[in-house]
Amino acid sequence: MTLYIVFAIAIVLVIIVIKLPGNKKIIPEQTIPEIDIKKILTAQVLFFNKLNQADQEIFIARVLYFLATTKISPEKGAIITDEHRVLVAASATIPLFHFDQWSYENLDEVIIYPDYFNEKFDVSEKKRSILGMVGDGAMHRKMILSLPALLEGYSRYATSNTAIHEFVHLIDKADGAIDGVPEYLIPKELVQPWLQEMHETIQEIHKNKSDIRDYAATNEAEFLAVVSEYFFQKPKMLQEDHPELFSLLNEIYGKHL
Repeated sequence: MTLYIVFAIAIVLVIIVIKLPGNKKIIPEQTIPEIDIKKILTAQVLFFNKLNQADQEIFIARVLYFLATTKISPEKGAIITDEHRVLVAASATIPLFHFDQWSYENLDEVIIYPDYFNEKFDVSEKKRSILGMVGDGAMHRKMILSLPALLEGYSRYATSNTAIHEFVHLIDKADGAIDGVPEYLIPKELVQPWLQEMHETIQEIHKNKSDIRDYAATNEAEFLAVVSEYFFQKPKMLQEDHPELFSLLNEIYGKHL
């Protein structure tokens, strides 16, 4: 049996096992051997290492599914490796790991730039501050990530994660509006408590009374994305410093820690 056939069978089994919805197209040329995926995740992704063996197998299956259904393309001279592709897929998997019936039906392609970029998608101008973004208009159903930001999110002492941030925006966008209230995930009875906690925390940030970074106070959508990074990167710290916020995020993401 050829290696290609083995990979094709693996993809089919992944889709059957995790039972994800939608009409995603398979992109087998982006398949990476499971053993290599596990090595990369073990070396780079703390979230993965905290899972038990059974959950690690599920996580790998989700990564395989993402790689098999979503293009990851280099642009502007970027050079990407299997490690980079696995980190993108891991970033997509982490926020939705505790949901069995969810996939990114509003995403076809992740585009990797070699550096930060500006509003005109330029990577050569001096003033470049965008690390990643969810596309709109002509870029609908696409995400752009800068390679340095992707890698920084998985560095040893990372406190933020741009890729997770952008995937949270996609989750938020799935109900039609990027507004900080991910209606497909949040139980209806938690909407008002979440809004109240969000607005109170934003006010604390404005008054310099919070350790959550200032960008979270930009608007409700950025608040959700930033505190979600915090939740997945530093859950114990968030629980100690912001117990109510942690509790609500724990309910939203179905972790029930």
